[in-house]
Amino acid sequence: MIEARDVSLVYGDGTEALKDVNLKIDKGDIVYITGHSGSGKTSLLKLFMGIEYPTKGQLKVLDLDIKKEEENNIRKMRRLIGPVFQEFKLIRGRTALENVMLGLRFLNLPHRKIKEESIIALEKVGLGHKRDSLVEHLSFGETQRVAIARAVVRKPAIILADEPTGNLDLDNALNIMELLTSFRDEDTAVIITTHATHLLEDIDEGKFIRVNQGQVTVESRGEA
Repeated sequence: MIEARDVSLVYGDGTEALKDVNLKIDKGDIVYITGHSGSGKTSLLKLFMGIEYPTKGQLKVLDLDIKKEEENNIRKMRRLIGPVFQEFKLIRGRTALENVMLGLRFLNLPHRKIKEESIIALEKVGLGHKRDSLVEHLSFGETQRVAIARAVVRKPAIILADEPTGNLDLDNALNIMELLTSFRDEDTAVIITTHATHLLEDIDEGKFIRVNQGQVTVESRGEA
């Protein structure tokens, strides 16, 4: 699903963001990526999304080489990734349901099917009763759940959540972590980045990727 071999990333100004990264993420994995601001964590996510290309080494995501020559295919590959960003990127003036339906806009499905799948996704995140509410009228935690519903509605191969617990209290943060991992199945990997390492203390299953000054260490716990 994702495999990096001796991957390094150097930006145009000479900054070495990542150094000789080796890792493998398989179908069905739950992956937690930790690291402080500036550690290279964001650079790793950009590589996974095909926003940046390795300066050295080989990176494959969903069997596709992440390199400039594959730019057109990488755009198509991104449709198989369900991203949840800190900014949410929801559209104000639209309902929760309309925002989730946007997650299916590239799949050429009938409008009725898009609506049905989006309602199901909202119900899965506990917001079926809020489907007709404008997103600006929702709480922060509810807005986060709409973003998750939009990411998972198209049943992606990879769910990539970037700091999904930011600005949430402990209880809501734990609920969001539990919700995200509930979407893991034999064909879907869930990748979560967080600086809140205290949320991971009691987790005994998954892959834990630590990014520190561009260097990556990987620890596996349990069966994952």
